[in-house]
Amino acid sequence: MKSPKASSPRLPDYKGACITGIIPTILGPGGTRDLPDWMPKCVQNCKQVVLLVIDGLGWHQLQKNLANCPTLAAMQGSSITTVAPTTTVSALASITTGLAPAEHGLVGYRIDMGAQVMQMLRWGDEKGDLRNLYRPEVVQPCPPFMGASVPVLSKAELEGTAFTEAHLRGARPMGWRTPSSIAVEVGRLLRAGEKFVYAYYDGVDKIAHERGFGEFYEAELRTTDMIVHGVQAALTRGSALLVTADHGQVMVGENTISPHPDVLALTAYQSGEGRFRWLHARNGASAELLARATAHHADQAWVVSKAQIIEENWLGPRLGVATKKRLGDVALVAREPISFDDIAETGALLLQCRHGALTDDELDVPLLATAVQ
Repeated sequence: MKSPKASSPRLPDYKGACITGIIPTILGPGGTRDLPDWMPKCVQNCKQVVLLVIDGLGWHQLQKNLANCPTLAAMQGSSITTVAPTTTVSALASITTGLAPAEHGLVGYRIDMGAQVMQMLRWGDEKGDLRNLYRPEVVQPCPPFMGASVPVLSKAELEGTAFTEAHLRGARPMGWRTPSSIAVEVGRLLRAGEKFVYAYYDGVDKIAHERGFGEFYEAELRTTDMIVHGVQAALTRGSALLVTADHGQVMVGENTISPHPDVLALTAYQSGEGRFRWLHARNGASAELLARATAHHADQAWVVSKAQIIEENWLGPRLGVATKKRLGDVALVAREPISFDDIAETGALLLQCRHGALTDDELDVPLLATAVQ
């Protein structure tokens, strides 16, 4: 059933300029010889490529802050889309596997695994770790990096975590403890002949969540730009640097609301996240839940049924049976700068900036490049 008031938002460009296409393009059979039109042309025929993922750096936030990012501002490229939901778990898995969330199965920040709702970054619930019950290679069975073993530069403390195993399985971890090490390691790997290097930095996302937009955010952007400048300086002849992100951000502040009591009365539990909130209906109540949610929240969100999301490929094509079971019955996808509260989601109410929904600010991310010929 499709809500009569809920026109669909702009969806990810899964068939074109999307983060799902980066790895298949670079590591595919054609490599950098035959690039799609959305890939910066300076990457053409480069023998080595560094992909730097800057968590939370949305395209529109970058455009408003180019003065703080001279290195990024000077790079070639434009915007592409991330995936739905616009959240780290789903998007990082889509970048590394080259697949949409419908295919790799990591469909949100908190996912209904059947017996419980699991927070995917922590890979657990309020009772603790669930790794032994839900093995990462089973929950997300698709091989990252097209099966290649590539060097990964990420925070050392993330090594060995279940989410790392889910989206970076088979890679060669080379954890950094301070961001200044990223450029040093990139240079060392390129000089050693590595054809592809994956690097990840999360400072922008962290500061946006904790401080929102403003002087702290601008200071972090300047620091991030210096990191990019360092990596660019470490490039060797015939190599290229690609910079992208997993999602953008929306300033929400204290605008966290609870779904209406009439809606909660028909909701058994929730999953997802504040800006892409899945409501799981009590037995037999999914149609009425959709009607009530539309009546109370259509002015704030795209209120859509699971059937509509599947039919319109919001999460991408080829939705697997196991993945379908992880979805709720009705989704509240925030259109306004708000977040929908779930009392079971602890530790999230103080976040200033959020993401997950399908506004332009969350959906559009940069794909920028520079190369040394």
